[in-house]
Parts: sequence; structure tokens; C-alpha cells
Amino acid sequence: MLVKIWVSLFLAFAVYSWLVYMHTEDRNNVPPPDRHIQAGWQLWQDKNCQSCHQLYGLGGYMGPDLTNVYSDKGAKYMQTFIKYGTGKMPDFHLNDSETQSLISFLAWIDKSGKSKIPASVVHWWGISSK
Repeated sequence: MLVKIWVSLFLAFAVYSWLVYMHTEDRNNVPPPDRHIQAGWQLWQDKNCQSCHQLYGLGGYMGPDLTNVYSDKGAKYMQTFIKYGTGKMPDFHLNDSETQSLISFLAWIDKSGKSKIPASVVHWWGISSK
């Protein structure tokens, strides 16, 4: 009797796990990164972008969260800031190919999900609860 209960529980767990896995696969249809995306990812790391910017709220707080900047602002907007910098963001003197790779990386990140953190709660010390 006890063996039948354990087998039933195991089968229920296996079926449930399979259903969750299959459902998640359909919802997150992000292709693997190609060479341009990987080059942008490497630039993100080499230039230490995460020290000022966040992806999914993780990273520095001097600059904005860039998780969904591609869908929010577009490639031309991003190209201007990446290529020339701003008052706070330095000009990293990236060539056109590097700039496009970084934009490709951020566009790929954008497809992976949403991260909406209101600017009103982001401060230099982090994200406040208010």
C-alpha cells in the first residue's frame, strides 16, 4: 500500500514537472546569443557597465536599468548615448561595430523579460521601498 502511494506521488510529480517545463519553454522563446550578442556581452563586462547600470535591477544605480531600454527607447536613442556618452556616462570611444554589438546584446536582454523599476524609487544608495 505504501509503495503504491509513493509511486503515485512520484508519477504526479513527474507529470507536473514535465508540464511546467513544457509551458515555460513556450513562454520564453529567446534564441541563444549569436556572435554579435556575445561580443556585446563581452563589451558590457569589459567596460564594467554593470557598475553604473542594472539588468533586472541588479547592478549599479548611477545609470538607469537597461533591461528594457531597447523596446522603450529604440536603437537610435541607444546608439547616441553609447557612442557619445552624456554628462554622467563617459564616452568609451567605441567604434560602430562595437556600438552595434552592445545594442544587439541589450536587444537580446530586452526579449528575455520585463523589469520596470520606477525612476522615483532609484537613488544613489539603491532602491528605496517607497
